[in-house]
Amino acid sequence: QVQFVESGGGLVQPGGSLRLSCAASGFTLDYYAVGWFRQAPGKEREGVLCISSGGGRRNYVDSVKGRFTISRDNDKNTVYLQMNSLKPEDTAVYYCAKGYKCYESPRDFGSWGQGTQVTVSS
Repeated sequence: QVQFVESGGGLVQPGGSLRLSCAASGFTLDYYAVGWFRQAPGKEREGVLCISSGGGRRNYVDSVKGRFTISRDNDKNTVYLQMNSLKPEDTAVYYCAKGYKCYESPRDFGSWGQGTQVTVSS
């Protein structure tokens, strides 16, 4: 089965850090772009960061610039999202998905994982 498994979410205080992992199952990540997305209650799913097969990055949300970074380890078939200086507005379910490039719309990505909850609260 082709899918991603996200992990690493949890409850963290404002200003804290988390590292999310997105492990690919049933396929090799090498030739795909992988995006991280999030969906807060009552809001549409939005792109956060994307990394291309060649390592290029695309940032979809200005509010995470300088705080979040995306990386990939093809040997481990995994993509990471390092989140620092977390804010309550970062609270959401975080998902990863793949594409042939870092598309503009989340709708063009596929093989969505089940998501991991990130809650930023004191």
